[in-house]
Amino acid sequence: MQRRATAHLRITVQTPVRLALIVAAASGQQVSERLDVRLDGSPFEPRELATSHGTRLHVIDAEPSRLEIDYAVDVTGMAEPAPVDDVDLLTYVRPSRYCESDTLAPTARAEFAGLSGLDLLAGVSSWVGSELRYVPGSSGPTDGATQTLLARQGVCRDYAHLVIALLRALDVPARLAAVYAPGLDPMDFHAVAEAYVDGAWHVVDATTLAPRQSLVRIATGRDAADTAFLSTYHGFASLDEVTVTATVDELPRDDVRELAELR
Repeated sequence: MQRRATAHLRITVQTPVRLALIVAAASGQQVSERLDVRLDGSPFEPRELATSHGTRLHVIDAEPSRLEIDYAVDVTGMAEPAPVDDVDLLTYVRPSRYCESDTLAPTARAEFAGLSGLDLLAGVSSWVGSELRYVPGSSGPTDGATQTLLARQGVCRDYAHLVIALLRALDVPARLAAVYAPGLDPMDFHAVAEAYVDGAWHVVDATTLAPRQSLVRIATGRDAADTAFLSTYHGFASLDEVTVTATVDELPRDDVRELAELR
C-alpha cells in the first residue's frame, strides 16, 4: 500500500511565541518526507522532539512574522502493530481533559450492559454514530465528551472523545489517534479512537468517513490535548489557512464488522 499526505499551514505570528506542530507522520513507519518552514519567506529549521508512541513535535520560536509550513510524506507498506505497554493500559483507562469517563459511567453501564470485547467496540461505535450528527463547526475547542453527548453533534474529534470516554467508563483502555485519512470527505486532519481488546489496539471510528485500513498515524495520546496539530505558548498567533490532502494507491473497502489496526 502506497499512501501520500500533505499539510499546508499559514500562520500570522502577532507577538513572540513558541509554536508546537504535530503534522509529521509518527516514527516507526517507512516514509519519505519533507518539512519546509518559512518565516517571512526565509527558511527556518524547527527543533524536533520525540514523544510517546512515535509522536513527533516540531518546535518553532518565532518573532512577529508570516509563517508558512508545508509538509509532504510518502508512506510505503504497513507499520508494525502498535506496541502494548502495561503503563498505557492503566493510563488510557483514566478520565482525561476531554474524555470524562467518570461522568459518563452511568450512561455507559446503562447502554452497553452485558457487552464485552469486540461486541462492546461494535456497540459503542454504532451507538455514537447513531446518536451524533457530523456538523462542521458545531463544537468549540474546550468541548469534551459530555458536552458532545448533550449537543448530539460534533466533528471527528468529538466522536472519538465520546467513544473513548464510554469505553474507559467500562474499564476498556482507549486513546485518541490523530491521522491522515485517505478518502476522508471533507478532507482535513482526522481523529479516531483506538481501543485495547484481545491483546491489540483496534481502530474505532464512529464517523465511518474514511477507511480505517489506509490511515496514517500522526500522533497518539489521551485526547486532543495531546494530539493537536498546532499549539501556542507564551504569545499569540492566528491560524489563517489549513489545507490537508491524503491519498492511497487503492482505496480499501472498509467493513465496519471487521477489526482494523492503525498501521
